[in-house]
Amino acid sequence: MDRSALTHTDTFVRRHVGPDEAEIQRMLETVGYGSLDALVDATIPRSIRLDRPLALGPERSEYELLRELRAMMSKNRVFRSCLGMGYHDCITPPVIQRNILENPGWYTQYTPYQAEIAQGRLEALLNFQTAVVDLTGLPIANASLLDEGTAAAEAMAMAYGIGGGEQKNTFFVSSLCHPQTIDVVRTRARARGIDVVVGDLEQFDWAAPVFGALLQYPATDGEVSDYRPFTQRAREEGIVVVAAADLLSLVLLTPPGEWGADMCVGTTQRFGVPMGFGGPHAAFFSCRDEYKRQIPGRIIGVSVDANGNPALRMALQTREQHIRREKATSNICTAQVLLAVMAGMYAVYHGPQGLRQIAERVHTLAELLAAGAERLNYRVVHGAFFDTVRIDVGTRVGGILAAARDRGINLRGYDETSICIALDETTSVEDVEEILVSLNRGSPLGFSADELLDGLHSGIADGFRRKSDILTHPVFNRYHSETEMLRYIRTLESRDLSLTHSMIPLGSCTMKLNATVEMIPVTWPEVSRIHPFAPPEQTAGYQELFRSLEADLAEITGFDAVSLQPNAGSQGEFAGLLVIREYHEGRGQGHRNVCLIPQSAHGTNPASAVMAGMKVVVVASTNEGNVDLDDLRKKADQHADDLSALMITYPSTHGVFESEIREICDIVHQRGGQVYMDGANMNAQVGLCRPGDFGADVCHLNLHKTFCIPHGGGGPGMGPICVAKHLAPYLPGHPVIPVGGGEHGSISAAPWGSPSILPISWVYIHLMGGEGLTHATRVAILNANYIARRLDEHYPVLYRGANGTVAHECIVDMRQLKGSAGIEVEDIAKRLMDYGFHAPTVSFPVAGTMMIEPTESEALAELDRFIEAMVMIRDEIREIEAGIADRQDNLLKNAPHTAAAVMADAWTHGYGRERAAFPAAWVRERKFWPHVARVNNAAGDRNLVCSCPPVEEYAQV
Repeated sequence: MDRSALTHTDTFVRRHVGPDEAEIQRMLETVGYGSLDALVDATIPRSIRLDRPLALGPERSEYELLRELRAMMSKNRVFRSCLGMGYHDCITPPVIQRNILENPGWYTQYTPYQAEIAQGRLEALLNFQTAVVDLTGLPIANASLLDEGTAAAEAMAMAYGIGGGEQKNTFFVSSLCHPQTIDVVRTRARARGIDVVVGDLEQFDWAAPVFGALLQYPATDGEVSDYRPFTQRAREEGIVVVAAADLLSLVLLTPPGEWGADMCVGTTQRFGVPMGFGGPHAAFFSCRDEYKRQIPGRIIGVSVDANGNPALRMALQTREQHIRREKATSNICTAQVLLAVMAGMYAVYHGPQGLRQIAERVHTLAELLAAGAERLNYRVVHGAFFDTVRIDVGTRVGGILAAARDRGINLRGYDETSICIALDETTSVEDVEEILVSLNRGSPLGFSADELLDGLHSGIADGFRRKSDILTHPVFNRYHSETEMLRYIRTLESRDLSLTHSMIPLGSCTMKLNATVEMIPVTWPEVSRIHPFAPPEQTAGYQELFRSLEADLAEITGFDAVSLQPNAGSQGEFAGLLVIREYHEGRGQGHRNVCLIPQSAHGTNPASAVMAGMKVVVVASTNEGNVDLDDLRKKADQHADDLSALMITYPSTHGVFESEIREICDIVHQRGGQVYMDGANMNAQVGLCRPGDFGADVCHLNLHKTFCIPHGGGGPGMGPICVAKHLAPYLPGHPVIPVGGGEHGSISAAPWGSPSILPISWVYIHLMGGEGLTHATRVAILNANYIARRLDEHYPVLYRGANGTVAHECIVDMRQLKGSAGIEVEDIAKRLMDYGFHAPTVSFPVAGTMMIEPTESEALAELDRFIEAMVMIRDEIREIEAGIADRQDNLLKNAPHTAAAVMADAWTHGYGRERAAFPAAWVRERKFWPHVARVNNAAGDRNLVCSCPPVEEYAQV
């Protein structure tokens, strides 16, 4: 009998790669090559080609691989976590888990640069900002950062920009901050040349040259302190005060904005986002109004559209930090949008009363625990606390921790004589009794929780209790039944275009398939309910996953060691440059501080270099978009004595494989520098070439691009770094759980960044296998060349490789249309919405162009629909050029066309409604209606509103 009949039917490569064999042949005929191999040979220099298959095993079946992963992750042991330190178990409302976290309509969205087709997500983020503003008592908030530690580091940098300098170069950090936060701040400060003093606030030296101070509220050991005397004096001395706060505690405690903090940072993790062994979670950042122009990250603001209707968009969009390149004080270019949406929806669902009930319950349980500890003759160290109780247990620390672990509970040993116990939303009275039994070394208590409860009278002291209202906007007081909440979520989802509607052909962003099978493990309890500082013996499954994924990434890139800690591409850049810097310092060459960066590089490159304490020197590009070798040699010779690194993107930012890449690396190495490769375009390399083989020393990988972690509307991301053997000792460490280089500072708050989304990439790699991954890369190159060939006569392709091909993306030129028809590239982007498409990347890396990346996941029919839309738009432009259509009142200038506009009684345009809304026959079958007309960005920036105003005021901006 034919054994092929027993082959698994649920294999994955054919599901991930869009074009089938017949479509591939048709596209190859169009681009003029007889095979995929011939196209690749013409595209990638032979000198760097990988001469063997990737050693990653064969393609796997979906069912088989999920079963294997489940067995692996079942080696994790999910204990009741009372460790705290900024991470708490929580309840994700099922309506949010199913309809947001597990919904591709939310997790496959792109960053909301095209606001007209992102109004739902923008509203959800405005809700998030409003909740943060209300709870922290500060008027300006951004739409999330990466984690609490890096948010504190961003606050330090911002405080330095406000009040620091040569005369004031010291940042004070309270020793009662979480240890991981202290370490991340130290890492960032060391790179920037800022002195960090960690100490007791009671012994603060007011004569020291301090520009800023970081305080934990409540403290890492649970204490709630009155910081007013300190903040009043700090204001007089010109010291910027940053509070790192627990957001749930602010429901009951006086908010930092009311006791004098200038900024407030923290994590929204406990607002319905699972711990996930450390992430991803959305950090929050709020500040005083006068600092709104310095705040890092993104702010969602209120504006109006072309018809005067309320509309949302990213406020101060051109002020995003990385656009400032080497003048940036932050390299943040992303956020944790999906997680911020979840946290904001948690606040919407529960509302002010629900959050108060949750916070009061958690605090009452903590009071119950404290009373029980005292009944057991222990001393509760602090009288004022919210959810974390520090207990002096003398010499019994080890025994109590062991007794608790025997009962499936993790407690925190704070020091040699005390423990900290953090309670949360999931804690029950029975859990408290179990903890008390552990304190009693397993012996019966002799009293009940009910007895303790009858004697509780303390609560939060009046001096610490919040008096101001929270979440008064109607959005937080309307959707408290699941029916209403479900409809609200679905309403917002309907206003956003995602990969569930059509391809998102963004160059440099790789919006490929985020397969359901890859996403399933994210919400498994053994993946999602693990505290990042759980003892290693409880996380064997995660450790196995990390080892396997690190080995896979090392094989794919040709490097020797991997750090999974950086939780964004920008963080990967920073981490990689710090590794290079510390390598030079370790060799006694710490003076090497010049970083060469091609002028075409993404703005995060120079921003990251500055953050790493390097001096940026720009290298020119040729007319073909390649690195100018003569200018590179000149700059490398000029800075040979202090050359630290070259940052280069490969394939280039212009979408071509530069044939001189080996020579480029040799030029840098011969002058003592290291080569950092930006791995944003790794989707064009996997299985065909490896940066570790052709000269790079370190690269970061965007797992949210090449390796299928979804963009989530602008985050989460993951940016692990891969390094050559000589750099391995300098990988990031961690102060709580030893990882990487050990003694080196941490980049992110958690040891492995955002571990709960790493199974996505692991599943993708193992489902595809070595041959499948290589096939995907070949098809990605084919799809890009097919689009380039089909569009070239309508929009010239700006850059090509030596043989006339492009890599996995292409740049098409629209600059000539401004003169011939008065049409800007933005007009084409907005008109694409009427055809049901998200625009490609606009005006990067060249103003007036579009960078298109179709990925390997799009089938020929979808590519052809996109091409047809672009060609039809070019024909619409030709009508303007010929004088048939008006230069101002035309299909492009008025795009996008909303349903309200098309169905209105009045229609004054010189073209028909049908052509405006249904320009192609297939649009009728899959019409996506933009929720608003073209957004007026300038109007919103003139009057910045970044929290939910009364609805009737929206149109008054």
